[in-house]
Amino acid sequence: MLQDGFHPEFPPEANAQLAEISARSAPAPTDGIRDLRNLLWSSIDNDSSRDLDQIEVAERVPGGIRVKVAIADVDSAVTRDSPIDQHASSETTSVYAGIHTFPMLPEQLSTGLTSLNEGADRLAIVLELLVAPDGKVSNDCVYRGLVRNHAQLTYNATGAWLEGAPAPPKVGSSQPLQDQLKLQDEAAMSLRKQRQLLGALNFDRIEAQPVIADGQVQDIRAQPKNHASKLIEDFMIAGNEVMARALLHAGVSSIRRVVKTPERWPRIVEIAARYGEDLPSVADSAALNAFLQKRKLADPVHYADLSLAVIKLMGPGEYALARAGEADAGHFALATHDYTHSTAPNRRFADLVTQRLIKSVLSKRPAPYNDDELDAIARNCTLKEDAARKVERNMNKRIAAVAFHSRIGQKFAAVVTGVGPKGVYVRVLDPPVEGRLMHGFDGVDVGDQVHVTLLNTDPQRGFIDFGRT
Repeated sequence: MLQDGFHPEFPPEANAQLAEISARSAPAPTDGIRDLRNLLWSSIDNDSSRDLDQIEVAERVPGGIRVKVAIADVDSAVTRDSPIDQHASSETTSVYAGIHTFPMLPEQLSTGLTSLNEGADRLAIVLELLVAPDGKVSNDCVYRGLVRNHAQLTYNATGAWLEGAPAPPKVGSSQPLQDQLKLQDEAAMSLRKQRQLLGALNFDRIEAQPVIADGQVQDIRAQPKNHASKLIEDFMIAGNEVMARALLHAGVSSIRRVVKTPERWPRIVEIAARYGEDLPSVADSAALNAFLQKRKLADPVHYADLSLAVIKLMGPGEYALARAGEADAGHFALATHDYTHSTAPNRRFADLVTQRLIKSVLSKRPAPYNDDELDAIARNCTLKEDAARKVERNMNKRIAAVAFHSRIGQKFAAVVTGVGPKGVYVRVLDPPVEGRLMHGFDGVDVGDQVHVTLLNTDPQRGFIDFGRT
């Protein structure tokens, strides 16, 4: 963390501020804050998540399903330029290092006072939208509310139930909650289908999940998406679009989340040609998505390999200033020009800044940041996100090196994920582990599928070495 520019320890001034925040009275509805505590809000997150930023509720109405996504009002506790805010503006993100999490905000806030915990009354920013049966969105709006999470659920258990498995206890004991979740799932699927029609890309990303017992890494397993994680992702994307449009229509500058047109589009075209598909010479997300979905149907076993190769060739997203009245670079992967990050203010500073911007609009106050400040924040958020990704990647390699040490000599199917001056890197898909290709790398490029043998692991340095078979 230190080597990559982070300051994991909170300063004494932040701890003093935390004591003051903890002494405040519980929130209550006031002018401009709607009391929505009686709605059947629920959250779905990772099994181990404690920083709950987002809860959801849905209602069937004439014209479709009205979805409400409530986002934790972190700004109500962490004011701008306060000691905690200064620390957050420097770190810009929580870092999930596998064994330990380094939070952007003190845990007493991010997992307590500003987390949408079950049974707790919390202030929130509510993103509301009407989802038509065809997935088109209308009547969207943003306002402040007082909410209560009635059911804290997990991806694994809830996703399995949505896919036909027995219901987890909280869901099984409540018919209203079952009906609510099925309604949310219906709305989410409509949103997803409409995004795909517009050209949004649908990747099957499989993440590595360490298996830890008694403080020791025992194994590493694939953690694919399921019905519940897709539901939350669909609502998150829709909510971020609602927020971006609200700021756009208010005529204020903001921070956007952009994914630029891929510079390595010719390489993506080349990969598609291997499968007998002709992509246009000019980057086209709709054409790329059609190719990806065709390959998913034709070869679902190796689709994750193809998804990973395209993701690597597209490059990472970044934060950018969107000046009032000016168009931004858009989000190529989501096929949209109106997208921001707003749904995770407990763990991303850009989302907290966006929250302050919309609250100034709702209260008809001047914007809390000028363009130069927003531009500097966007640049720092991108820089620190890249650094956090590096920390997490290095820690994942260390964890994988421990888990893989007993598999030296085994053979794996892999895909090339990086080619550069520092070497050639491949990723084994089952389980999803990345390492360096030590020999047999001449002529390979990102996206090539290869067979490799595990040569060595060095947990201390996070090295995993493969040789091409």
